[in-house]
Amino acid sequence: MKLQRVYTDTSVIGGCFDAEFAPWSNALIRNFQFGRFGLVLSDVVALEVVGAPEVVREKYAELLTYEPEILATSQEALELATRYQARNILTPKYATDGLHIALATVAGVDVLVSWNFRHIVHFDKIRLFNAVNLEAGYKPISIHSPPEVATEPEQTDEEA
Repeated sequence: MKLQRVYTDTSVIGGCFDAEFAPWSNALIRNFQFGRFGLVLSDVVALEVVGAPEVVREKYAELLTYEPEILATSQEALELATRYQARNILTPKYATDGLHIALATVAGVDVLVSWNFRHIVHFDKIRLFNAVNLEAGYKPISIHSPPEVATEPEQTDEEA
């Protein structure tokens, strides 16, 4: 069976240190560690982590040891992100959120995972992102929160 490629945005990494999100963020990280999913990151995540607290930077460094696929920002992804703004899905202030989605879309990942319910994991916005993706000749992208993707937190890795 083909390993599912999962683009993980910065909110999931930071979620490892938030009481509400930690069980599921850490469960997803364990899924990457044990090879249940293929981890996909990007240069955008790397830039966002630079200004994050030290524990988040350390968690990111740990993720790099899992040999993730790292997407580089391309002109193609920038153009797709610009289309999202032109359709008023996101304002310029949240352009980076659109760039995460565009990078994952252009790379053809299987799923993008985020805790950003306002701009990314939002039913109406997902439909709009995918409408633009289809108009631009891309496949729709599956966007979910960690609980929808990860093995349950209390499940051991042997049970997965």
